[in-house]
Amino acid sequence: MAPANPRLLFLLAFFGCVALLGGALYLEHGVGLNPCPLCIVQRIFVILVGLTCLIAAIHAPQRTGRRAYAVLVLLLAVGGGATAARQVWLQGVPADQLQACLPSLEFMIQALPLQDIVSLVFRGTADCAEVTWTLFGLSLPEWSLLAFLGIALFALFQLLRRG
Repeated sequence: MAPANPRLLFLLAFFGCVALLGGALYLEHGVGLNPCPLCIVQRIFVILVGLTCLIAAIHAPQRTGRRAYAVLVLLLAVGGGATAARQVWLQGVPADQLQACLPSLEFMIQALPLQDIVSLVFRGTADCAEVTWTLFGLSLPEWSLLAFLGIALFALFQLLRRG
């Protein structure tokens, strides 16, 4: 059996990211769930992973290039997973211990320096801790964490495989 083509694997990972974003957009626009700031950050990480995988698929790098793309995908997956893990943790914190709400992300981008935006977003609010939808008993951030874990495993596979 021939080893899997790295170009094809990166392309499949790209389509996986497209599916994740499609599901998120369906839940937002079809079901009416509004994303919190942490959800938006997770979407950004999925977009960055997807774009990296698409570029890798188009580029079709050899061993060193494949590993470089895999390291980048792994770092992005860790960032997205850390964001999802933070949101899962926030869901376990009592609501009275969280800030009530944040200004909109658009307002914060216009009015605040980047380090203040990052600090406020990752501190989290009651909005980020609210469980508004579940599938098989798992909340959206838990599903997101699993997706980022899968992406990280894919990146490790690409990084460590021979040939």
